[in-house]
Amino acid sequence: MELKIALAGNPNCGKTTLFNDLTGSNQYVGNWPGVTVEKKEGKLKGRKDVVIQDLPGIYSLSPYTLEEVVARSYLVGEKPDAVLNIVDGTNIERNLYLTTQLIELGLPVVVAVNMMDLVRKSGDKIELHQLAAALGCEVVEMSALKGEGSMAAAEKAMALGYAHQTGELPHVFTGSVEHAIAHIEESIQGKVDRRFLRWYAIKVFERDDKVLAELSLSDSLKEHLEEHITDCERELDDDAESIVTNQRYAYINSVVERAVRKKAPKHSLSASDKIDRVVTNHVLALPIFAAAMFLIYWIAMGPFGTFLTDWTNDVLGAGWLQDGSRTLLESWGCAEWLVGLVSDGIVAGVGAILGFVPQMLVLFLMLAVLEDIGYMARVAFIMDRIFRKFGLSGKSFIPMLIGSGCGVPGVMASRTIENERDRRMTIMTTCFVPCGAKMPIIGLFAGALFHDSGLVAVSAYFIGVAAIILSGIILKKTRGFSGGPAPFVMELPAYHVPAAGNVLRATLERGWSFIKRAGTVILVSSIILWFLQGFGFADGSFGMVEDNNSSLLAAVGSAVCFLFAPLGFGDWKSTVATFTGLIAKENVVSTFGVLFHIGEEVAEDDVALLAAVGAHYTAISAYSFMIFNLLCAPCFAAMGAIKREMNSARWTWAAIGYMCGFAYLISLIVYQLGGLITGEVGFGLGTAAAAAALGFLLYMLFRKNKYGGSIPAVSAVEAAVSGNS
Repeated sequence: MELKIALAGNPNCGKTTLFNDLTGSNQYVGNWPGVTVEKKEGKLKGRKDVVIQDLPGIYSLSPYTLEEVVARSYLVGEKPDAVLNIVDGTNIERNLYLTTQLIELGLPVVVAVNMMDLVRKSGDKIELHQLAAALGCEVVEMSALKGEGSMAAAEKAMALGYAHQTGELPHVFTGSVEHAIAHIEESIQGKVDRRFLRWYAIKVFERDDKVLAELSLSDSLKEHLEEHITDCERELDDDAESIVTNQRYAYINSVVERAVRKKAPKHSLSASDKIDRVVTNHVLALPIFAAAMFLIYWIAMGPFGTFLTDWTNDVLGAGWLQDGSRTLLESWGCAEWLVGLVSDGIVAGVGAILGFVPQMLVLFLMLAVLEDIGYMARVAFIMDRIFRKFGLSGKSFIPMLIGSGCGVPGVMASRTIENERDRRMTIMTTCFVPCGAKMPIIGLFAGALFHDSGLVAVSAYFIGVAAIILSGIILKKTRGFSGGPAPFVMELPAYHVPAAGNVLRATLERGWSFIKRAGTVILVSSIILWFLQGFGFADGSFGMVEDNNSSLLAAVGSAVCFLFAPLGFGDWKSTVATFTGLIAKENVVSTFGVLFHIGEEVAEDDVALLAAVGAHYTAISAYSFMIFNLLCAPCFAAMGAIKREMNSARWTWAAIGYMCGFAYLISLIVYQLGGLITGEVGFGLGTAAAAAALGFLLYMLFRKNKYGGSIPAVSAVEAAVSGNS
């Protein structure tokens, strides 16, 4: 039979590094059933009968976040043979809070004190035998980053798992608290697994809703136990949950006093604290962050990224593959429709994403480096102070930052946000930021009607950020998103040199996920687009057509183009370009190339295309078209990512509907009121509707929030600067 070992620990304790070290390439990545939390498991190197389960990084076994619910459901429901608890030796007090809860589960536990090399470097000393005696379980030391002690820790967990050997439960609670918990143990004995009796009793004392619902205690027993809990609260003048927390930390402090010898005085600052005083400073934090992001995007999207993209397009690009596949199929004598399907549909569509892969990989690599050294955790703290004013969490900034490169990984990055309400709002607003695929649209209209003005691109980013801020304020005043952002608590890991293995693995995982998800969605959508563009009714019969004006796509565009007339682009060509932009935003430029009979392989700065677009639009209608396509629903690949992260068809359609509706209102206001000012549009139903839309947005922004106020929270940046975090 397989032996199951669960890896448990706080975020940033080195758990992922240990998991990668123990399993190597024998990993399986998916999602926990019914949730978007990532699930990683693998086989121990050289042992096919030992499964390592990497649990989400958590601070406790209380059901406050999705990760905590997942972790404790696995531990209590699946009952692993052993638990390997990774503890950050440089921040041992905070990490031992989870350790005490894991030991109370009654499972075999091995505590692996990680980062011992840093502990020794600082001059501190952890007496492992004293720590083991105090906790009542096995304790080993290791340095996961250097690969020291990892396998020894796993072997110790294996030995305990095979022997079913559990440690002695530590005496965490005292006085009336211990008396009440012992009484609860007696009352629920026989209703739960004997090993988990202590843990269940503590959770009943804390009035844990999920545990109480699971136990289904009789009303009389509930009342009896409630009396003991209330008596304890009255005696200690506090609520039950706070009492448990306070006594747990009091016990942890006594353990640390026995087992840890600090060389440096408590008031001295570590190297990480000294760095944080600069990079999280109220004045310098944002300029430093802006400079770091500028450097990353200059490398990824600038000369280096452009060189890689050009090389990929020239050597492996869609044009080369398209011509090669066409020649091959024609030499085999395949039917014309099959040649078109493969070369113009499948190869051209999927090949279009190849050009973005090098830039994405470089971007993912740079961000992975910042994550591994510990800086990205600081970024969330820095931005929380700003974003909280608009109803968003500081963690929402990371998906939006990544989304400026590509919406797919940007949406995927939202899974780091624990609060479901904040996470959904982030998903609904991330794609407002102009991504790399939208840049050709901006470049096309800037060159065609605005004399290549750089202000067009600047205004596009400004409108994207403004859309996020406005949406945050508006959505927070609705029932589904009411309340302030959840209190933001995050452990700031010590700065360290990035591990090459971690950085490369994170880069490749994200890159492959981008290729797989974007490729599969674009494959299907490209086939559909090829069919709609290539087939139609000509001369009274249905079949392949040469003229795009006779295609099914033209017929569909003509049927619905009236919807966009109030926005200034109510012709079928603009409508078709908008629809193809839903497949992939970069399709807008190539679609114009086809529809204006210039050619499919066309760049946004093509002279003939600029002239055709410049003659087709006015400045106001062009700007309206650009704004709508920047703010409306993203490409199919990003929509697929939204569906994946929302894990709900209803919420997915709500997100897409909100983005399209918001884009429509903004474009309506831009064209109708802007055209009224310039004299291009006369006053009529359209301008009246635009005025009403503007009034509606202002009302939604400034109306009173009837669903509750914001949640007060201590400034995380202040905590970081003062050294309290």
